[in-house]
Amino acid sequence: MKPEFIRLPKEGKLCPHTGLSRGYMNQLILPTSENGHKPPVRSHSIRKRGNVRGIRLIVYDSLIDHLNQLTASRE
Repeated sequence: MKPEFIRLPKEGKLCPHTGLSRGYMNQLILPTSENGHKPPVRSHSIRKRGNVRGIRLIVYDSLIDHLNQLTASRE
């Protein structure tokens, strides 16, 4: 059964679903100059009111769709 959302892997670990590093996944989900400030993969940041930190959930289907587009464009 595939998940609806996944979390970023811990620092120094790889994602168990994709094998991607935390740094690379951050490049896909956060707005940066490299992606024109429009992340190709959807994610949601969730935090409790008053907290500085929260968790970021990555939309699994969005991540897999993006990776499939990358591999299709290389063929």
